[in-house]
Amino acid sequence: MSLTAAVSGSVVFLLFVSVVQAQDDWGVTYPSLQICALKGSTVEIHSTNTYPSSTIHDPNITVEEILWFTKLKDKEPLDLRVDSDYTGRVQYVWDERICTLIIKDLKENDSAEYKFSAKTNQPNGNVTGEPGVTLKVTDLQVNVSGSTTHARLTCHSSCEVSDNPSYIWFRNGKEIYRGSSFRAPVNEDNTYHCALQEHEDYPSPAVYLPKDAYVSLSPSDDIVERESVNLTCSSDANPAAEYTWYKKNSRRQHPLVTIVQPNFTSIKTSDSGEYFCTADNGLGSIASGSVFIDVQYAPQETLASVIPSSEIVEGRSVYLVCSGDANPAASYTWYKETGKRRSKVLPSYFLSIKSSDSGKYYCEAENKLGNKTSRRVIIDVEYAPRLPSVSVSPSAVIVEGSSVILTCSSDANPAAGYTWYKENEDKPKASGQIFNISNFRANNSGNYYCEAHNKRGRHSFNFRLTVASGISTFKINITRLMLLVLVLIPLLLLLLWMSRSWMKKTLSSATEPADPPEMIEVRETEVMKMQKSI
Repeated sequence: MSLTAAVSGSVVFLLFVSVVQAQDDWGVTYPSLQICALKGSTVEIHSTNTYPSSTIHDPNITVEEILWFTKLKDKEPLDLRVDSDYTGRVQYVWDERICTLIIKDLKENDSAEYKFSAKTNQPNGNVTGEPGVTLKVTDLQVNVSGSTTHARLTCHSSCEVSDNPSYIWFRNGKEIYRGSSFRAPVNEDNTYHCALQEHEDYPSPAVYLPKDAYVSLSPSDDIVERESVNLTCSSDANPAAEYTWYKKNSRRQHPLVTIVQPNFTSIKTSDSGEYFCTADNGLGSIASGSVFIDVQYAPQETLASVIPSSEIVEGRSVYLVCSGDANPAASYTWYKETGKRRSKVLPSYFLSIKSSDSGKYYCEAENKLGNKTSRRVIIDVEYAPRLPSVSVSPSAVIVEGSSVILTCSSDANPAAGYTWYKENEDKPKASGQIFNISNFRANNSGNYYCEAHNKRGRHSFNFRLTVASGISTFKINITRLMLLVLVLIPLLLLLLWMSRSWMKKTLSSATEPADPPEMIEVRETEVMKMQKSI
């Protein structure tokens, strides 16, 4: 059976008694080898020196040094009076052969094995009590259990108290009940604690429902996609609270996890949202404020569009619209593609678009985390036909009976259709880009015009066709032949002159020897005679 010693200002439970003997009857006696005491109380640990019976009344025996210790320093016992862990809390009381260790304001880390050591002036008179006294320092504790409406509070200690101690319960500092347990309403903002009767100065820690629940976010500033992010829920509660996480939803709340600290090892854009937690410790629950996780990321899915999206007409307003998914919001730049080059488009609208604005365009979305370009969009500006041009073949004088081919051209989008008209005639003469008049007669002469048209408008060009009247084909051909002769005669004369020059050069460069002077004279005389005879 254990003994309980209630020393002044302390609550101590003595578990059993032991006597420790050293050699030659020199020794130390401990009344108890195990003591359990409440945190904050004062404990007294006793030891008694034993001497050989033959020396009990020997006046020559003196005790030179006494100390209590729990650990060694440099292989020697460290006196508790100089141990920093016990500064100001340790006292020795020596009365002949009895030494009492007093420890005030007990702490949980005072739990240890305490040994007494004494040195005398006698041979073999140095003794240490082995094993020492084991001290366990504990709190009174309150266990919480029960339903969602009432919590059962139970007061207990880890010390084995066998004499059925009486407990007193307090609510907000006032006594309300005596007994080991009672039921308290849940979610009432009260504090409860218990104490041993007659030792109310050493109560249990107070228990209460969670207070001041809040959420912290790490990192607390910019959160970038694929980074690690930690959410922490904290509250002031005893017993400690358990936490449940929620992500707000427009329709309902989704619990995420029921662990103290949810982690996003690689956060995604879909994790963006508003989070909060609840803290529950059996006495009640409380919800924290919410925190918003705003996951930042580079531009994604950049889209380019044109307004209007079809039938863009010259002279009207056209807007370029670039959109993309990005956080923070992206800035947008438009470019026009020209071959392998690009040119920036500022601003991104045309108040009066021109045909020269047709082409391929794309936009680029950019924020501090990156950029993304869109696919190309085509702007095809439609416009009415420009002033047509007409070509006539043959382009010289139109001869009666000949064929005439007329071709009309105009710049237009969409491509123009063509209709041919003759002045003062109701019906068109032909349709299509080419108008062929075969066997042209005098009555075909007149004013004509070609009209180019598409759904955006029409434009025409006037011209006149006239047959060369009173000139027969034979006369025309004779005239052409004479013109040809007039061109060929000078050409033949030029060729003859060039041929004669070439022959002279050839004769002068011949390799035959020259005639002697007398021969030249004879020949000249003969030539002159022949000329006279002629």
